[in-house]
This record gives sequence, structure tokens and C-alpha cells, in this order.
Amino acid sequence: MTNNEIAHIFRTIADILEINDENFFRIRAYRRAAQNIENITEDIREMVKEQRLHIPGVGVDLAQKITELAQTGKLEYFEALKKKIPAGLLEIMSIPGIGPKTTKLLHEQLGIDSIAALEKAAHEHKITAVFGLKEKTEENILKGIALLRHKHEHTLLSTAMAVAERITRELSRVPELSRMSVAGSVRRQKETVQDIDVLVTSTQAQKIMDAFIRLSPVSEILAQGPTKAAVRTIEGIQVDLRVVEPESFGAALVYFTGSKEHNIAIRELAKKNGLKINEYGVFSEQDERRVAGATEEDVYAALRLPYIPPELRENRGEIEAAMRGELPKLIERPQVRADLHVHSEWSDGNSSIEAMAAAARGRGFEYMAITDHSQSLGVAHGLSPARVSEQIAHIKTLNKKLKNFRILCGTEVDIKADGTLDFSDKVLEQFDVVLAAVHSGFKQSRDQMTMRLITAMRNPYVAIIVHPSGRLIDERPAYDFDFEAVADTAARTGTALEINCYPKRLDLDDVHVRRAREKGVMVSLGTDSHSPEQFQCMDLGVAVARRGWLEPGNVLNCLKLEEFLKRIKQKH
Repeated sequence: MTNNEIAHIFRTIADILEINDENFFRIRAYRRAAQNIENITEDIREMVKEQRLHIPGVGVDLAQKITELAQTGKLEYFEALKKKIPAGLLEIMSIPGIGPKTTKLLHEQLGIDSIAALEKAAHEHKITAVFGLKEKTEENILKGIALLRHKHEHTLLSTAMAVAERITRELSRVPELSRMSVAGSVRRQKETVQDIDVLVTSTQAQKIMDAFIRLSPVSEILAQGPTKAAVRTIEGIQVDLRVVEPESFGAALVYFTGSKEHNIAIRELAKKNGLKINEYGVFSEQDERRVAGATEEDVYAALRLPYIPPELRENRGEIEAAMRGELPKLIERPQVRADLHVHSEWSDGNSSIEAMAAAARGRGFEYMAITDHSQSLGVAHGLSPARVSEQIAHIKTLNKKLKNFRILCGTEVDIKADGTLDFSDKVLEQFDVVLAAVHSGFKQSRDQMTMRLITAMRNPYVAIIVHPSGRLIDERPAYDFDFEAVADTAARTGTALEINCYPKRLDLDDVHVRRAREKGVMVSLGTDSHSPEQFQCMDLGVAVARRGWLEPGNVLNCLKLEEFLKRIKQKH
């Protein structure tokens, strides 16, 4: 049982309890525990083995259930609970956008008890017959089924990176290994990946192969040859290993990093220059002489191009920009001075403001914004105006004790259905920074949602729109809105749009980030941290920023504290 598998079981338990109309607080306890389990960086099995299972939001009862899962791979309570509802309902609830309430309604009204039956009913427009479900619901259901199928074929970048890190860390201990790099979509930092590619050089390929198939994350050997092998890990991810010659390492790294479209484009460019390029090197078409291949820099230089960072290799204009000498100087993690989206135990976070500040400093940040939820978000223990005043006073006291670090007083204020905010301007003016977000009413029409976001951005106190599309990767599609209109308003009002760094969000995505850059919109990076270990998610946000062609000057978090506060006041 991996961390994600245990978290999934807890979420499923919560869904079953909701279908059965069980206690709301019990349901919430399972969902909160699932989120916290997902976000811990350590293997939960090791924590159980060493009797140090201390996870925020997990009490004695849930800890016992985690222990049972980690030790036996099963949970008797879960097995008994599953028998209380038709098995097909669990499958339906796994469809992004369909929760327990809709599942229950569809089952009771139409007798739908499987994904196949649901898909058929949606195509036949039978779902509109159910009270409260409109034609748009059928469209969303079909989109959700497509997302579910995509999810079964893809893995979140955060999960793939963790697996790749374990694989390469263990493999690096093999004395016969000379050079190694992860390639493929993991190296390009795509938000989801199908598999993991690893390239190495060694004079003793067989020893590398033998070591690879015996690595601890490996659960199944799929193929093994003299220079190639493929395995499946305990997380279900396929990892392919190739041993290549040192003089071909750079060319192989370019080839296996991809993308396919980028590779086709550079092959065409090579041909125009009388060259041919493949995974073995760059060669003269005239006499087959090797021109380059040992390093990626040499490969691109042979094509009369500067080095193109992996995140840009999607054939979206990077080759043309390289030819003009106009590649962006992409943002790097050390240039990020702050985290602008952080929660504490004052709302739905798991740690004190002091603990979050200490963790942020430990990550090298110079300042951070505590942005707990506003009053209407009851499920997240949103703060009332009175509690806001208390928190601000507390933060001011903490700041007096801190040196070379600053905690900003912020809020993640809810954007209501009509675009007005959950706090009055009188409350908002007390904050150093105001984040605004949609947390409900995702099924509003395109025009309604667009105007909702635009109205919020016109408020002089709103500095950042966070997780702007509302999506959860492979779980909940983005709500429908006119991004062009929203980005135009953001540019006009001086409002930033966030890249939410939470692994399941990465919202905005790279395509919209680049479009925002083209329109002159500033971008903010926020980990949405609810516990100290989640600050590491900043790396994922930086990856999205790099794929979106962002330079430090495009990102709010790269500003010094004084410059950041000045920019916020300019909008006021």
C-alpha cells in the first residue's frame, strides 16, 4: 500500500459514507486525512514500521486503519463498507465531476449502476429526465468519463518525479555507472506522464541491467536485454532504461527527451543543413562523419542553435526563437523569493503560522503570505472579520521576533456567484495581499463565470486570482470561462493570475501561462500549502512557469519584499 493508495481508499470511504447519509464530520475527517496522507513525502509504510505515524488530522482510529492497510494491504472496515452499495457506484464516483450525491440520484432515479450504463444514458439524453440535472450535466459526464480513461493511462508529474528520483538515487550507487539522466516527459516536466525514461552510460551494461531490475521500487520485470530493460514499479509506472555509448549520450538525451514534434522539427532543420540527426548523433549526410553527439549543447550547436531547455521542447516556436536569439531566460527556483499562498491551522491548514514560517525560511524564502480562507467557506473553517483582526494582530507580533523574514497578512477570499467578494472592502483593506478564488458554483455558464472573475478583478484590493480555472487534473475539469477576456482584464487592472503548485492543480496550465505572458499579465506562484512539507511543491509551479516561457520579470514572487508591496499598493 503506497501513500496514494491509502489516500484513495480513505476518499472512497468518505464517498460511501456520503451516499449512505452518514455523519458529516466523519466524512470530512476521512477526506482531510486523505489529503494529508497524499502530501507527506515519506513512505507511510516506513513510518508505520518505525512506530512514528504522526500525521496532521489523523487521530487514533484513522491511524489504526492506516496501520492495518500498511501491514496487510487490506482494511476490513472498507471491505464491509463496500458491500453496502452496488459495486458499480464506486466506479461511477471515480469519474471526475461526479460526486456521491449525483451518483446516488442517478442510481435511485434511473437505476444506473455502471460506467457503461451511465455513458449510454448520457448519449441517449436520458439524464436530463432526472430532476435537477440539465443538458450541460450530460456533456460534463461524458467529459468526465474521457478524463477517467486518460487518468488510467497517465501519472501525475509529482508522483513520476518521486519514482524517478528513487530509481536514479539507487542506480547511482552502482560503481560501473558513468553518466545518467532522466529523459522523456518527466524531464520536460509535463503535468502528467505515461512512463519514465532513464539513460545511462557504462562500459559494463550487463551490471547496470542486473542492478536495475533489482531496485526496491520494482514490482515486475517487463523486458530485459543487453542494453535495454523495462520494469513496472509498485506505483504501477513503467520505467524504461537504456545504456548508450558516451559519444551518443547527448544525442540520445535529445531524442528520448522529445517531444516527438520537437524532434521532427530539428530533423528537418538538420536536413536543410546537410546533416542527419538521430539518437546516435549528428552526422554529415555527405560522408556519414559524426559531427556531434556527446552532449546536448554540441547537438544543438551543430544545428546552429543555442541550447534549448527541455521544458520548451514542444515545437511551439522555440526553434524559431532560438534561431533569432530570443529564447527566454527561464525562471529558476532560487530566484523565487516568496510563497504567496499559504494556509495555517486558523482555517483548514494543519500547522501553526510559526511552523509554516519556519518551514518557508528553511526553503530559502524571504517572505510568505498567510492566506487563510474567508468566512463563507465553512468547510475550511473560514475566518470571520473578528478572527481576521485577531490573526493580523498575531502575525504582527510574530514579525517583531523575526529577522530577515516577513509574514504577510493575507486572505483567500471567496468569489461569490455574482462576482462580489466574501469580505467587504473595509475588511480587505487590512490585508497586505488579497487572493480571490472560486470555490463553488463551478457549473455556471461561460458568460456568468467570465463576468464573475472579471468583477472580482475590478476590486482594487484583489491582487491575485488563484487556481483560476478550478481544475483538478484528471479529477475535475476546468470550469467554462473566456480566458482571453479574463487575461485582458488582468492586464488592464494589474491583477496577477496564479500558478497553483499543488500537484493535482498546476493551475494555470503551461499553455494559458504563456498566453498570460504574451498579454503582459504578471503570474504568481503559490503552493497552497496546508502543512510544512508542501512547500516543496514550489518546484512543480516553477516547472509550469518554465514551460510557459516565464522569466523572473514575469513572476510576482521574484520581487523583493519592498517591490512586491509597492506593486500591491499601486493597484489599491
